[in-house]
Amino acid sequence: MSNIPQKIPSTPLHSVSVAGIVVRDDGRVLTIKRADNGTWEPPGGVLELTEAPEDGVRREVYEETGIKVQVDRLTGVYKNTSRGIVALVFRCHAEGGREQLTDESAAVEWLTPDEVTSRMAEVYAVRVTDALLDGAPRVRAHDGRKLAQDA
Repeated sequence: MSNIPQKIPSTPLHSVSVAGIVVRDDGRVLTIKRADNGTWEPPGGVLELTEAPEDGVRREVYEETGIKVQVDRLTGVYKNTSRGIVALVFRCHAEGGREQLTDESAAVEWLTPDEVTSRMAEVYAVRVTDALLDGAPRVRAHDGRKLAQDA
């Protein structure tokens, strides 16, 4: 046996993001068209180190859309296995503000659930459809493009 120390494997690092599924009384959902890549998504982003998840949702939704929200409940946890990102998604309702474009959003629109599924990639549309359901939060994994098969 050698006295050379064994290299201990490092713990994988993950990034945590938050997103808000803001639902109006008429059932429409607040969405953004991202300025950087043109994709439609629910508003959200990286959770800051000192920030509670609900505070991060309120901040991100406001920064990207101009809408102030109340966070209602956690509706899903989504892991991008290829990038090591864990997203916490919360259902919210609007409390004020007005839609505005930002450096991060090329468009801000209230879409119907059908419009969400036709405009958004599967990994983002499922976050909205899960948030519109009652019951326990959903837990899903994806590779950035496609959902992993349910176990």
